Amino acid sequence: MWEVSGYLGLFLAALVAATFLPMQSEVVLVGLQLAGQHSLALLLLVATVGNVLGSLINWLLGRYIERWRERRWFPVPPDKLAKAQRVYQRYGYWSLLLSWAPFIGDPLTLMAGVLREPLWRFLLIVTVAKAGRYLLLMAVTAQLI
Repeated sequence: MWEVSGYLGLFLAALVAATFLPMQSEVVLVGLQLAGQHSLALLLLVATVGNVLGSLINWLLGRYIERWRERRWFPVPPDKLAKAQRVYQRYGYWSLLLSWAPFIGDPLTLMAGVLREPLWRFLLIVTVAKAGRYLLLMAVTAQLI
């Protein structure tokens, strides 16, 4: 039972961490890895799937957020939205390789939705980026123990 709850907790932490809500999935992943009671491959898979699904939520929000752009309560001023669009268009879909990065990753995934990045390419690049980050973190942790 505890093993399943560890995976579930990791999945939820990774999912929430990929949205604009504050959460750190890396701490949960390293904690479970150090506990030594979980499959490392399954930890990597669960963290990656959760984090990619969280990024997918951002992409979906981006796809539909512009319909409310003219509303007074819209959370992003037009100039900042235009600047973010220019930056994403300048670097293109390869910028999604930074989707794992703090502070810039979430806006990148949202902007990919706004700019109608094809879902298949979005998921492919974001999955590579997120899995790579978790794999590197797990490798470093394994070297330290």
